Amino acid sequence: MSPRTHMRWPLADDVTPDLVLEPFAAEPNFKTRIYATLKQAIANMDIYATSEDTWLDERQLADRLGVSRTPIREAIAMLEQQGFVKSIPRRGIMVLRKTKREVIEMIQVWAALEAMAARLVSLNASGKDIARLRTLFEKFHEGHKPADYLGEYSEANLQFHQTLIQMTDSKILRETTENILLHVRGIRKITIGRDDRASQSIKDHLAIIAALEKRDTETAEKLCRDHTLGLAAYVEKHSEGIFD
Repeated sequence: MSPRTHMRWPLADDVTPDLVLEPFAAEPNFKTRIYATLKQAIANMDIYATSEDTWLDERQLADRLGVSRTPIREAIAMLEQQGFVKSIPRRGIMVLRKTKREVIEMIQVWAALEAMAARLVSLNASGKDIARLRTLFEKFHEGHKPADYLGEYSEANLQFHQTLIQMTDSKILRETTENILLHVRGIRKITIGRDDRASQSIKDHLAIIAALEKRDTETAEKLCRDHTLGLAAYVEKHSEGIFD
């Protein structure tokens, strides 16, 4: 038998075992960009502000975005697969709202994730970054009360929660909370003006920020979790007009 028969050709991993290769970052394609645009637009629609169904029209979306209907249809299919919309023959595309029970469960999951975010921020974020959270509320005081400026405060409220997640520098946390926030933010905006919740909300936020500034990890984590679970409890007891 020829000696060549017993030769073992080296594998790539044997030749370059220490070579570290990073995959190329692919540019988002047209469909993905349209998907992201539509998803953001849906998030901004406040779908829980009315009990009426919200509809999208494929042709109108294509006209407004200046694209053909093919990438719109593909993006809609992605949104439908994730449970944001539902295509109904001869009627259009309906934006789906969650049930009361589903929303409460989403808020509970959000509470757990945000509590972890508070822990990570208290341990790793710079003092300068934490100070950014306080600037979100510096315009609100006795002469500019949250309850009297609900639109402004509602935006600051939502920005606080989004910023807290972003400050963790955790891609997984951001991606996990993204879809939950689409529904939770709508519920927050509706309920913030009820039963003087805005006044309690800013007190909660400032207490969380103070704990973060002191690097009091356990307190920051607990305050953050309790704050969001308070929303779940409120929705459980006072959801008239939201899910009717």
